[in-house]
Amino acid sequence: MASSSFSFLLVAALLGLASWKAIASDPSPLQDFCVADLNSPVRVNGFVCKNPMNASADDFFKAAMLDKPRDTNNKVGSNVTLVNVLQLPGLNTLGISIARLDFAPLGLNPPHTHPRATEIFTVLEGTLYVGFVTSNPDNRLLSKVLNKGDVFVFPEGLIHFQFNPNPHKPAVAIAALSSQNPGVITIANAVFGSNPPISDDILMKAFQVDKKIIDLLQAQF
Repeated sequence: MASSSFSFLLVAALLGLASWKAIASDPSPLQDFCVADLNSPVRVNGFVCKNPMNASADDFFKAAMLDKPRDTNNKVGSNVTLVNVLQLPGLNTLGISIARLDFAPLGLNPPHTHPRATEIFTVLEGTLYVGFVTSNPDNRLLSKVLNKGDVFVFPEGLIHFQFNPNPHKPAVAIAALSSQNPGVITIANAVFGSNPPISDDILMKAFQVDKKIIDLLQAQF
């Protein structure tokens, strides 16, 4: 009897673990496809499906012009062109999206996270210094200089960045992300540009700086 109870608990634990792993990322499709109905008033985790009989090839296509350079004339010198489910409804439930990243000379894609996706990153032109930081308590920086054709992976949820160290030449990369809607949290924007602002007392204690520094940083975001 004790052996049977133990076996039952073991099976239940394994099923629970398997179920947790199954829902840890975008849900798997239960049909060939589920084209997002972006105009539906129904709110679910993702988007409801349009009638598959009304689906067309255009639901799975976007003339995204990812071969064209983007404007990098901004404070950080970079531009991210994301194609996710909002631009390509056929991605709904498929757990993938894509982005083109353009970097001016010395351009930076600032430290950020994707709360719902792992990212695989490929350099198409130029050289990029990239890295991510592991979680507490180690906070290890794992970084690498990438050249044309090199590939690097940023694990889901970890803070990461990409920087073009060349002062004379731009760089271009393509990234694939393991979610139809990976999300992005740019660390500096979130901390110093939140709405409403995070209390100065909290920021001063967290960063161990005085109010003048906090005010200066908040003014930038």
